[in-house]
Amino acid sequence: MSFQSIVHLSLDSPAHALCVLGMEIYLDVNGCAPQHCESFTVDSSAGVLIQIYGTAPLKMGERAAMNWWPLSHPTNVLVGVTSPSSAKDKAKVSISYYQQNEDIPVATAVLYLTGIELSLDVDVYRSGHFETCDPRAKKNWVWGPKGWGAILLVNCSPADARQLADKKSKVFSTEDIKSLSQMILRVQGPRCILKKCRVVLHTSKEESEKARVYRPQKDSSSTFELVLGPDQHSCNLALLEDNLEETFYVEALEFPSASFSGLISYSASLVEESQDPSIPETVVYKDTVVFRVAPCIFVPSTQMPLEVYLCRELHVQGFVNTVTELSERSKCQVASVYEDPNRLGRWLQDEMAFCYTQAPHKTISLVLDTPRIPKLDDFPMKYSLSPGVGYMTQRTQDHTVASIDSIGNLMVSPPVKAQGKEYPLGRILIGSSFYPSKDCRNMSKTLRDFLCAQQVQAPVELFSDWLMIGHAYEFMCFVPAQYKVEGRKDFRLLLASPSSCYKLFQEKQKEGYGDAHLFEGIRKDQLLSNGREANTINELLADENMRKQNDYVEKCISLNRDILKRELGLEEEDIIDVPQLFCLERMANIPSSEQTEKLYARPYFPDLLQMIVMGQNLGIPKPFGPQINGTCCLEETICQLLEPLGFRCTFINDFDCYLTEIGDFCSCANIRRVPFAFKWWRMVP
Repeated sequence: MSFQSIVHLSLDSPAHALCVLGMEIYLDVNGCAPQHCESFTVDSSAGVLIQIYGTAPLKMGERAAMNWWPLSHPTNVLVGVTSPSSAKDKAKVSISYYQQNEDIPVATAVLYLTGIELSLDVDVYRSGHFETCDPRAKKNWVWGPKGWGAILLVNCSPADARQLADKKSKVFSTEDIKSLSQMILRVQGPRCILKKCRVVLHTSKEESEKARVYRPQKDSSSTFELVLGPDQHSCNLALLEDNLEETFYVEALEFPSASFSGLISYSASLVEESQDPSIPETVVYKDTVVFRVAPCIFVPSTQMPLEVYLCRELHVQGFVNTVTELSERSKCQVASVYEDPNRLGRWLQDEMAFCYTQAPHKTISLVLDTPRIPKLDDFPMKYSLSPGVGYMTQRTQDHTVASIDSIGNLMVSPPVKAQGKEYPLGRILIGSSFYPSKDCRNMSKTLRDFLCAQQVQAPVELFSDWLMIGHAYEFMCFVPAQYKVEGRKDFRLLLASPSSCYKLFQEKQKEGYGDAHLFEGIRKDQLLSNGREANTINELLADENMRKQNDYVEKCISLNRDILKRELGLEEEDIIDVPQLFCLERMANIPSSEQTEKLYARPYFPDLLQMIVMGQNLGIPKPFGPQINGTCCLEETICQLLEPLGFRCTFINDFDCYLTEIGDFCSCANIRRVPFAFKWWRMVP
């Protein structure tokens, strides 16, 4: 006896069929109808579902179930069961045939049904419940507030290898188990039927490389047997002796990418073994579920800080001390990172980004790292993470220090609405060259495709190849707005503005402060090693070459300003211009053989846009601008721009952090922030 999607009835002997919950069997009621019969009725025992389509009844019987249906029109009769049977042939369906104007049937065909349950259940509705639902819903994954579909988290444990090698089991802690998604297999039916069947759990060979499936070992509460995974895409669960209910645990191995949609399906097939060696086994039924791997979500600087990671190097002690004080003021933890002395902290912000991944049952913070050193095992960050923070590597193509081919070359906007579309998780901002040239630099296609494949933070391309480091956050920054105004954004975009800086210096020159020096208090050897001079305001304003260089920078920033306004739905009132000067120089930190004639922009004084945002507390690089009556006029202007909005500005007095070989930015710190309250699966990409 095997599952049939269509049953041909007979008047000579009853038909028999297995009927799995959730499926429908089509009855061929015309094939055995006696001659001269014009109608039929359908009757059934309790627990049987009857659906009739295609025509209206000829007349109504005393019971609704006893309607007379015409044989002269195509009629679809579908039957199903509501629960598994306790014994073979427990349910019954009778089809009675009638001649014209007769109330007594000429003949009756009988179908005996044996109800079987085979269900593979997951958290389809993201509620924590694993109830059996429509098989068609389990096979589809739908975005949006009314969507459905189960979700998998990627195993981001820093201690876990990508493969289990030859190991067929794994020990999970109680906390580890919470990261796994459950998949429950249920099989019920008469024992005489089940003992002839076995269940096969399976997926495609390609999808088996993307996730692992475990089940608990019977003799241990923490050791789990590997059931499906790389090089193992099917598993026989043996012959059934009785009803079965078993829970499996699933973890993803990688995030969505250009070659991986993020969808993984698993199936459970009920296979009836033949008693005749010459007859192959038969698939009775297959149930399928679909998971989507949760994306990697990046967090903007407008989100509140949770934890600050610092490289505690002696040569940047002033920076470390001030950031530590800011962290305490913001009630934010500080974590120390063990530094590689050959890297000088450069990688901490440049080569890694804090992000998170989320399922209904758990949210995991993690570091996504694009290391530009060949030995990943030697990279120090993964050994410095707080408990519960994950670590993943994403390889890139370009390994030069000056490259923009890294995760550091991206920012995330706050949630925005632009061109009629909502972006509740903000948009990723990627720096690029915008046009091909022999010296152009771009984020690697691998990394760019990876960011696009996450789907939830649609990337925007900005022009950043004009900068020495090539990262967009050298000329822009987002800060949260404390005082919310109806109709206004709850954040502000800060943009570097050479014209604002020249305007400020011209005002100070007119006020009689043209002889005030920049870089007051900085040692001559520090200035000399960075190609800077303690010029006066008069000297700076008289430098025509400097003016031309900043006119070029202003054009580059204006291009990005237009893009940001269009792609993020910004108005001019959402943007604050921050005085900042740049100068054009040859590429630094690369061998002379790789030098080109092209010049790149580098902040002339410490970059004010490289601020550390901790809610309303801002750690801003001390610009060492001209002192007017004992106060730096650049610091004073920044405070006038930001303090009325509720910000508290702290200037970090550590020149070595900004204009030495460490880099042109605050590379010695990175911040883990609070995830968005909005759940990513509720949006429509």
